[in-house]
Amino acid sequence: MTGALEEDYRLLRTEVAAYHLGRDVVRLEGPDAASYLQGQCSQDLDPLAVGATVDTLLLAPDGKINALARVLRLDDEVFHLDVDGGFGGVVFERLARFKLRSRFELSQIDWSCVALRGPRALTAAGLDAPAVAPFAWNGFEGVDLLGPPASIEVPDDMPWCSDEAWEAARIESGIPAMGRELTDRVIPAETGTVGRAVSFTKGCFTGQELVARIDSRGAAVPHRLAGLVLAGEIDPAELVDAELVVPEKEKPVGRVTSAAWCPGVGAVCALAYVHRSVDAEADVGVRRAGGGPGEAVAASVRPLPLV
Repeated sequence: MTGALEEDYRLLRTEVAAYHLGRDVVRLEGPDAASYLQGQCSQDLDPLAVGATVDTLLLAPDGKINALARVLRLDDEVFHLDVDGGFGGVVFERLARFKLRSRFELSQIDWSCVALRGPRALTAAGLDAPAVAPFAWNGFEGVDLLGPPASIEVPDDMPWCSDEAWEAARIESGIPAMGRELTDRVIPAETGTVGRAVSFTKGCFTGQELVARIDSRGAAVPHRLAGLVLAGEIDPAELVDAELVVPEKEKPVGRVTSAAWCPGVGAVCALAYVHRSVDAEADVGVRRAGGGPGEAVAASVRPLPLV
């Protein structure tokens, strides 16, 4: 299995491989769709051309994260927001909450996403889909094909990668996932998403006050999303929700959100929220929540991306 994982990973990083990426899609259509989204999204959508995409955050009024979504403009009055699978309802409910008398229809639609990653993804022949969105995040690059399931076509000889290889590349690249790194308990400045998903030159949007205030103060936040490299062998499944500890502090200094064996690092790696008191490349212990001091596994905190 390790050999298969490493081959899938190699294709993702150095050639091309496909992956069925779970995405939910919410559609807005109507004369007020553009102006309504502009007031709800953290990203500036006014310059967004038809056929183009951009990442955005949907925030609660207090600035906490509801969702990280991608906006696709299909027409002057038609937009699609796609989000990690299982969170379409969150986006739908968040957009419906402040709709009031705005003139647009809001619905969830049955679209799928096939993700191609690797240097050859953008030049792969035989691709067809209603929407094609280039993707690039910390060196993990490619293209996403979006549309009704029967409308997405990839060549018969396209290799497909495993869940394990995909997760390894995601963690190494520091890409946060809804429900793991992105929840209603965190704020944008902690997650590493502000640079790609927030505009500081557009008009007001819901949740803007906290984002702007933290930015004006140098983006100092209680926790930050960081990488971990574990020492020795450990089952990655045992690390999720584990605590980060250091000898000089009684309370935990962080929490693991995702973990996987990562061929690019040659070790089990993780994403974790780390307290600001912990140095950027500090040594820490990782233990199950509530575990004793002797149960901690050695790890090193690393900046993202890990490769």
